Amino acid sequence: MTPDHDGEARTSFWSDAHLAVEHLDLARLAELLNSGADVQDPDQFGFTLLHHAVDSEADAAIQTGTELHVDLTALLLARQADPTAADNEGRTPLSMARGGYHWLAADLLEAWLAR
Repeated sequence: MTPDHDGEARTSFWSDAHLAVEHLDLARLAELLNSGADVQDPDQFGFTLLHHAVDSEADAAIQTGTELHVDLTALLLARQADPTAADNEGRTPLSMARGGYHWLAADLLEAWLAR
């Protein structure tokens, strides 16, 4: 469960797609997107699925000591998620990746934006 900017838990108002991202459930996220879920799906803080993917992927690697991955980030980009979308505090997925120790997502997002 990722706290919001004031430490308040977000899960009470997360969509099914956000919950799939939080649980790193790539298959469920793909299923939801295939069924028409909004690829942006901002929460009340403007945190899109792509913001959430960058955050969850980094958190998982840090908390478990496993390697970083970008499965969720790549799926969302392939489905046309907006990598330049800013949350309510002006943070983009790229700025979060750079600031959140997710160098792999930062590289992917930079390459995506440069195409």
